[in-house]
Amino acid sequence: MVGAGNRRLHPFGAAAAEAADSVPQPLAPAPERLGGRARSAAGDRGAAGGQSLTVPDAAAPPAGLAARLLSRKAGAMLMRNTAVSCLAFAFDLALLWALVRWAGIDKLAAAAIGFIAANTLHYALGRSWIFRGTDRGVASGYAYFLVNALVGLAVTMVLYAAFLRFTAIDYLVARVIVSVFAGLIVFVLNAVLNFRRL
Repeated sequence: MVGAGNRRLHPFGAAAAEAADSVPQPLAPAPERLGGRARSAAGDRGAAGGQSLTVPDAAAPPAGLAARLLSRKAGAMLMRNTAVSCLAFAFDLALLWALVRWAGIDKLAAAAIGFIAANTLHYALGRSWIFRGTDRGVASGYAYFLVNALVGLAVTMVLYAAFLRFTAIDYLVARVIVSVFAGLIVFVLNAVLNFRRL
């Protein structure tokens, strides 16, 4: 065709410009489409051509304590712990009421007795259901559980005494309020340090 010069003609007669460079090849296939051997082969081909294929490490660094406590796993354990805590706490309150009403025991002493008895029940259910799968031994786990219970007992006694001394709240209602704070502290201690499930 006149005026086409040295340019090649498209079959329909239009002039087609020569490509300045060859079409670049992709660096590597998408990692998610590669199997183990294909990924290795792609890495070798990339290295031979002066290009490296970086594959993220499969093992991520452990999450911080705050991230673990806010995880879905922690939420599931907390729900199971709440159910067991309600059962153990109902037993605690019933024993507290019986010791104060029928045995005439001092309210603080009765609260301590009820707290320890309820925590023994809590440990049995916690080990078999809440924190199932722990590698902590039964005896050592119970010892750690009692230590954590003593921490919770200290928190309970201090707050409970403060409610009885400085407020007009009924002693059973005060015990319910105090249990929320003490229960969360004991849950974290057991999940992280004792049963090591978080």
